Amino acid sequence: MPNRLAHETSPYLLQHADNPVDWWPWSEEAFEEARRRDVPVLLSVGYSSCHWCHVMAHESFEDGATAAYLNEHFVSVKVDREERPDVDAVYMEAVQAATGQGGWPMTVFLTPEAAPFYFGTYFPPSPRHGMPGFRQVLEGVRQAWADRREEVAEVAGKIVRDLAGRELQYGDTRTPGEDELAQALLGLTREYDPQRGGFGGAPKFPPSMVLEFLLRHHARTGSEGALQMAQDTCERMARGGIYDQLGGGFARYSVDRDWVVPHFEKMLYDNALLCRVYAHLWRATGSGLARRVALETADFMVRELRTKEGGFASALDADSDDGSGRHVEGAAYVWTPAQLEEVLGPEDAELAARYFGVTDEGTFEQGSSVLQLPQQEGVFDAERIASIRSRLLVSRAERPAPGRDDKVVAAWNGLAVAALAETGAYFDRSDLVEAAIGAADLLVRLHMDERARLARTSKDGRVGAHTGVLEDYADVAEGFLALASVTGEGVWLEFAGFLLDHVLVRFTDDSGALYDTAADAEKLIRRPQDPTDNATPSGWTAAAGALLSYAAQTGSEPHRTAAERALGVVKALGPRVPRFVGWGLAVAEAFLDGPREVAVVGPALDDPATRALHRTALLGTAPGAVVAVGTAGSEELPLLADRILVDGEPTAYICRNFTCDAPTTDPERLRNALSFREG
Repeated sequence: MPNRLAHETSPYLLQHADNPVDWWPWSEEAFEEARRRDVPVLLSVGYSSCHWCHVMAHESFEDGATAAYLNEHFVSVKVDREERPDVDAVYMEAVQAATGQGGWPMTVFLTPEAAPFYFGTYFPPSPRHGMPGFRQVLEGVRQAWADRREEVAEVAGKIVRDLAGRELQYGDTRTPGEDELAQALLGLTREYDPQRGGFGGAPKFPPSMVLEFLLRHHARTGSEGALQMAQDTCERMARGGIYDQLGGGFARYSVDRDWVVPHFEKMLYDNALLCRVYAHLWRATGSGLARRVALETADFMVRELRTKEGGFASALDADSDDGSGRHVEGAAYVWTPAQLEEVLGPEDAELAARYFGVTDEGTFEQGSSVLQLPQQEGVFDAERIASIRSRLLVSRAERPAPGRDDKVVAAWNGLAVAALAETGAYFDRSDLVEAAIGAADLLVRLHMDERARLARTSKDGRVGAHTGVLEDYADVAEGFLALASVTGEGVWLEFAGFLLDHVLVRFTDDSGALYDTAADAEKLIRRPQDPTDNATPSGWTAAAGALLSYAAQTGSEPHRTAAERALGVVKALGPRVPRFVGWGLAVAEAFLDGPREVAVVGPALDDPATRALHRTALLGTAPGAVVAVGTAGSEELPLLADRILVDGEPTAYICRNFTCDAPTTDPERLRNALSFREG
């Protein structure tokens, strides 16, 4: 018989709806039940494409004896971290403070007042590799609750007080300047891996936000070192196993330092961010590799993640059926020489093995290999390789597909809207722009209410119950601002303004500091507040970027002031931990550059000369530049006000703080004005 999770919209919670565990969703009713029964709460947090979440579910939560013990002695609460990032953030902070590490599944034991007192992540069913078995943990917690209640209460109270004391002391509202950005670049250089690209050791994650900073820093200062780090990292990732060499798109991270073996789950946010990075790298360098990867990643998102409602699903699982009924990580993606020969025949299989680095020994498990591009493509017959890739992709499509988390997350869809809109505009792919518009329409139609308040998630056209957090408002606004620049439609700027007004009123305090949840959101044991990036830009710095762009588009002083005040945290953190404030550093580059405001006016939007000038403006590398396009005399976008044609020709105006240089009708002059020049 299904438990209470059967009524939820989260695919992760629905995966547990048939467990024998009597799960509750996160709710006041669950804690009321714990108080009524005088038992502790087991909080289990994970997400749909989490490999070890599936393992623990199979080993423990599907086990009848374990479930019976849980049901008798605990109230069990299951949370999707992607649906409730606020709950995840608060308790993950406690886990990391207590154990020095974190991860998912996250396992936390709480009092009925939601105060944590014992922590962990994955627990095996029986003791293994120094870890206690889950049943041992449950018995120990139950015994402590029954016999040492005062000690439990003391521990819980101390943890809650410690968390409260961690609130960010935000006193410096000065914006970062040249010195801080130079120090941040120096810090990144010290942590850079010159042999393999990227930063740090294994596991190695795509440094998406840092790459944006490096590209913007090069665009503003001409720093060749910044560009080289960005180029080399992008090339290493694109040639490695972390990139899907057949179908496009990136896996979550590489388990090794060389980008060879990925953790195979594919997340929407990674692919949206990296699609934009590679498009911006092509814009800066003209790299053919960057162009190919940007377009293949965009096509992957549209082909494999777009939902029937027009939004984008959250993720593809790492695991899939290996053909024998077992769910195995990477089964959908890896190859052996024998499998290549079965599809391609002996001659093409031998070529494919050399091209993709498939060996008899293998680079993954049981002699299989993750496809890479260890050699330069130019030494191979391009037409023959294209045929091989196409046949392998067709064959791979016949394998059991990884599961898809169809949950539409507002923030991640905002990132996808920005990436697809810009990539479509750069490469004259109107279908990608239309996909961006479709997702934006869904966000307005389904996720925004009549007061422009955002819901965090939806699934199958049904909006979720949980309210949006700061990253939702910031990233959706970022997507709408990109659409306004690409399409010239003022409605997207208007929608961005509605969302950013909420940021000013509901997420910002009197000092200019930002919180991850709104002032009127559900009260947790601590109001989460984190200005550092994780897998996505922090809500804090994403908001700073969207506020800055909106101010550049509209001239709004309150939004610019809020952006400046929010950047104070980057001044403090950028020189010390640049890897963790990459997006904040990228926004700071835009702030130092102006950002540039480019208005393009012509006789009609479909006029070829107007379109050429508009595309040139979009391809300018000036950090964070905003673009408005429309007909002369249009008032749909504030940047277009009072703009006239020069000599009857389409004309571009380049401004900073609404103070403009001489207008130009020449695309080449416009291109030069929006590119770095010595002196």
